[in-house]
Amino acid sequence: MATKAVDIEETARTVQANLNYLLPGTPINRRFVSAGVEVNTGRNGPYPTTVRDARAIRDHFTLDRQGFTLLDAPTAIRDFHDKAEVEAHYQAEVQRYVREAFGADLVVPMGWMLRTSGEIPEAPKSDQPYRHYGGLQPAAGEVHVDTEPSRQPAAARRAYERARPNGPGFKRFIISSFWRTFSPPPQNCPLAVCDGRSVRDDEGTPNVLWVVDKIPEGDAMFAPMDDDANPLAAAIFYHNPAHRWWYFSNMTRDEALLFKFHDSAGGDAWRCPHTAFWDDSLPGANVRESIECRSIAFFE
Repeated sequence: MATKAVDIEETARTVQANLNYLLPGTPINRRFVSAGVEVNTGRNGPYPTTVRDARAIRDHFTLDRQGFTLLDAPTAIRDFHDKAEVEAHYQAEVQRYVREAFGADLVVPMGWMLRTSGEIPEAPKSDQPYRHYGGLQPAAGEVHVDTEPSRQPAAARRAYERARPNGPGFKRFIISSFWRTFSPPPQNCPLAVCDGRSVRDDEGTPNVLWVVDKIPEGDAMFAPMDDDANPLAAAIFYHNPAHRWWYFSNMTRDEALLFKFHDSAGGDAWRCPHTAFWDDSLPGANVRESIECRSIAFFE
């Protein structure tokens, strides 16, 4: 059976891409985000990488085996740029798909964000603090997982207690991303995901997220801050040639890529690093527009 799996994967079309990994020597890792802009203190550099196209063998990929899967997920949303429509309906839609895919008892949506490989209009001036939710941001261009492992048990407990204050408790939780591109295929900057089995448990460096009204500059980016107490942190990765990368070419708006950020049950594929990459392998590529929605699935 193992030999057959390898043979199937070796039949996949391949793309050569530059994936941005964390470079050695970074003294501190923070990610500052504001409206339409995201800046890391860490330095990332491109590493030539083979990315395999999973489209022709899509049924081979499962949440248990690789940590990701492509779902048929028709959407009722007419215009993803209509924030009111998305806010009113989309998270409930995602909740249903994620509950069914994982077989969970409860799914708690954790917000959504649009991303694009195209130009981002300047954000309108506002007297309100920037909220990193439901806006438009650039495609995330470095290898990362949006959760840092040590912070996730507490985050899951808080989310469960808010959603089900008198609930029986949970035995397992899975934090995941439900990623949909809604621009026509092919897209010029798709999302690549890493087979969770090719990632060691000890990999990943904390990258603390700071949501700010204005991105700090120069030495201010490295000023003392209580990074350890901040529950908002991702994991970013140094290059590992053992990482095995995949993407699904020609995704449509009625498909969604579901992949794990953190599975408390552990296993070989308990998280999937991911990143956007520039793909010039298919002619007539369009600007990539996508929506991601994070959630926590609970098993009571």
